[in-house]
Amino acid sequence: MNRRPLILITNDDGINAPGLRALVEIARELGEVIISAPDSPQSGQGHAITLTDPLRLKKVKLFEGIEAYECSGTPVDCVKLGKQIIVGDRQIDLCVSGINHGSNCSLNILYSGTMSAAMEASLEGINSIGFSLLDLSWKADFEPCKPFVKRLMEYVLKNGMPNCKLLNVNMPAVPHGHIKGFKICRQADARWVEEYVEATDPRGQKYYWLTGKFVNDDKGEDTDVKALENNYISIVPSGHDLTKYDAIEGFRPLETIGL
Repeated sequence: MNRRPLILITNDDGINAPGLRALVEIARELGEVIISAPDSPQSGQGHAITLTDPLRLKKVKLFEGIEAYECSGTPVDCVKLGKQIIVGDRQIDLCVSGINHGSNCSLNILYSGTMSAAMEASLEGINSIGFSLLDLSWKADFEPCKPFVKRLMEYVLKNGMPNCKLLNVNMPAVPHGHIKGFKICRQADARWVEEYVEATDPRGQKYYWLTGKFVNDDKGEDTDVKALENNYISIVPSGHDLTKYDAIEGFRPLETIGL
């Protein structure tokens, strides 16, 4: 008898996040689900791992019929513990992270706990998808995007992921019927221009809040930002090789310099 696919679910908004619950509702229709997620919000943690504190795993009964654990560490810690401690020798067929409350398009992938968790699984050879909805609200409506999430997961479980192990998927926050479909994109060269707002606490000590605005100078028609602006779901095949290949030859003269 063929076994059901084993799907590992994680996120960075915490195990109680509505986005994770939406992802669980979809995944349980497609296979056996195991959850390993942070016990508190971990947005912006990137690929951080816990080195100086002990990690704790606690089994929780938040999802009927599903094995679920909350972890005291980062999203990447959750994946590491999920694979090595919770799942053990069993094969994970797909890791999905999210659904994140907020965008992880363009350069946001470098900061994202959601995407770093999925990337960690991809480093272990597991087909992985990070899902994000462009709505930061805890009351975000995931219903319009859920059929597309299911369709993509079904596709990957059936067909695999040629030439990569990681997809960065961002979804516009629009009403039912307004999502036009999928677009396979490149990552836009866009970023947050940051600013720190200074204030003073009741004890007279200064503190700072990080704020800023999103700036997109990339005019390309094939980017994730452009797809989202036109109500498409952007899919960016992603990886972890940060080599700037077109710069290698320009630095070759350094190889001839002696000390």
